[in-house]
This record gives sequence, structure tokens and C-alpha cells, in this order.
Amino acid sequence: MAQAGAFGRRLGQFLHLKDAPPSLMTRSLRSIELAVTETRDDNPVPGLSGSLALEDAFLVSLKLHDYPDCELWEHGKCVMKRDVRAGATYLYDLKRDPRYVIDKPFHSLFFYLPRSALDGISEQSGARRIGEIACELGVGHDDAIIRQVGASFLEGLRRPAETNQLFIDHMLLALTAHVAQAYGGLQRPAELARGGLASWQVKRACEKLESDLGGKISLEQIAADFDLSVSHFSRAFRVSTGLPPHQWLLRQRVNTAKQLMGVRDLPLSEIAISAGFANQSHFTRVFSSVVGVSPAAWRRETQGAPESET
Repeated sequence: MAQAGAFGRRLGQFLHLKDAPPSLMTRSLRSIELAVTETRDDNPVPGLSGSLALEDAFLVSLKLHDYPDCELWEHGKCVMKRDVRAGATYLYDLKRDPRYVIDKPFHSLFFYLPRSALDGISEQSGARRIGEIACELGVGHDDAIIRQVGASFLEGLRRPAETNQLFIDHMLLALTAHVAQAYGGLQRPAELARGGLASWQVKRACEKLESDLGGKISLEQIAADFDLSVSHFSRAFRVSTGLPPHQWLLRQRVNTAKQLMGVRDLPLSEIAISAGFANQSHFTRVFSSVVGVSPAAWRRETQGAPESET
């Protein structure tokens, strides 16, 4: 699912990387592109970074490597030097032409959030549009939510075949909403509806998810069936089922796999693909996490499969 999209190519040029880093992206918020990319260079060519296009958009960066004495630039001028710490989150306003001197190894996650995406989150929340985002150059934030989201995306970027579109949609929209609230002061109206979907909507949504166990369908496509915003649909689906759509889909894959394991001679590798997993390794990891034992162990306990099966 990861691809060297436009955002990855732009960051690759900005950081003078030899190859454009892969990105995960969604267009489930009014068809606006949101993306995340991992950037790393252990032996960079020293020099000033390039410039990104001046636009009304923001970069949210989770630093994964200390970068001491970083020389920071804005509007074509050196502004300050600051130590950048691993685990901290930094926000950059692309209208200010943020740049820095590359003279040490670096490793970061970058999230691309256009202003229009923040406006879309405000609109879907029934709130006023946010004004300024807290983009203070050189100021790092101890943001546990972005660290958690970042850790999930690192797994996704490193195992792209196992990363379904529903997960990407959900996580990038959640991150956008978090940034809007934590750094833009977004206030959700107290009267915002918290109810779930109607029973017929739950049935239809679940049928649509089950029809594509591989997870290529987007949240936007499902929400559009009910003339709902993605945020409203995701929230209501979770209220109704107890799980966000991407986690509900994983559980359904596991249930499908259990049914298929009732066919005694069907190899686990074939079951994995039939149930929507990328491969047997992916199947084993998810099944073990959900059920508590490996597929082979569960099959032996419930169906009497031979000990040699792995």
C-alpha cells in the first residue's frame, strides 16, 4: 500500500535523498491528500536542505533520532540553532519556507496536513474553522498521541503489503483531528451527536467491509453510501460495533480464517490469502494478537490438526 507519491518525492528532494521515500496516503477527507513518510539518511551529504513549495499547509514531524545543534532557517534566513530530541514533535508552516542545515544523520516521520484538511475536520465537527496553528520554530512538543500514531505508521510503512486502506484513512484522519484540537484550538460543539448508526446502516456497512477482506475499500466510499462525512461515519460505526472499521475488518478476517481452518487439508498459507491477509506471516501475527494463540495451535486445539503444521 505504500507508494512513492508526490509528498515522498518532494521530501526526498528537500532532504537530498537518493531515492524518494515511500508514503502512505488517504483522500478520504473531501478528496484532500493527507500523507505520512519516513525519512532517514545515516550518511547525508552536508548542506542546506532544499525548499518545499510555499503553500497553506503544515508538516508535523516526529523525530526518531537526536539532532543536536540544528541550524534552522525560515524565509531564506538562518533564525536559530536548537537541539532536536528524539521522541519530540515539531510543527512547520510551509508558508514560511522552513529549512535546516543537513550535517548529521537524521531519522524522522513527516505528516503532510494541508490547511484545507484542517478546515474539513472543523466542518465535519460542526465547529468554527481554526485560525493559527502553533508552529513555533525550534519548539518540540512531548506529544504521546503523535508518538503512538507514529509507531503504528512505522509498522505500516515497513510492511506495506499488510497495511489496509481503512487503517491509513482512520489513522491519518485521527491525527489531523488531534492536531486541530491540540495545536489549533478546535472546539467540538457540546451538542455534537454521539449516536450510532441505524441497524440497517450497520448491516450494510458490515456487508461492504466483508465483501473486501483485503481492505482496499476506503472510508470515504463506505461513508458516501449513507451520505455521511467520514468522521461521522467512523464515530458512529465505532459506537454501534465497539470497534473502528479497520479493527472490525481484522476481526472479521480472523473469523473467516477460523471457518476456513475447519477444512482439514487446507494449508494455512492458502487460508491466509483467502481471509484477506497479505501472507502467512501477517496472518499468524494478527491471529495471535486477537486470539492469544497461533493459528496452528488454535487448529490443533479445536480441530486436531497434526503437530507438524506451522
